[in-house]
Amino acid sequence: MVAAAPLVNLRRPSALLGGPVRGSLTPPRRDSLKISPLQLTATRSSKENSSSEDDELLADIRDKWDALENKSSLLLYSGGAIIAAWLSSVVVRAVGSVPLLPDLLELVGLGYSGWFVYRYLLFQENRKELANIIDDLKKRITGDDE
Repeated sequence: MVAAAPLVNLRRPSALLGGPVRGSLTPPRRDSLKISPLQLTATRSSKENSSSEDDELLADIRDKWDALENKSSLLLYSGGAIIAAWLSSVVVRAVGSVPLLPDLLELVGLGYSGWFVYRYLLFQENRKELANIIDDLKKRITGDDE
């Protein structure tokens, strides 16, 4: 029969070494049980400056809202955008639950990313072409005809 190993108290290092340990390997017991609370306070550096900035921002938003001619269409488009975002999240969750389809879509995304890098980012003349395409798109969106 095999003799069982004696139980050792791991809180006392001297029990592992077989005798008393001199020095300060462990902190005193009363200090180890105390946890000092961490207190944080948040303060503003300048109350007057930030409140005036807040008032200016709110006034600017009110002015822009009052300047809108067709407020109902803005509300309609905003509501439509919220519904579209919710609907797209539902579709993404549904697609994610279909077996193998997320892996297939990930593979398609990796293939398209590789093609994009090869087509537009790998060579300098292609990077210039991409920069021109982006600049043209910015001009079409902002309406600048420079």
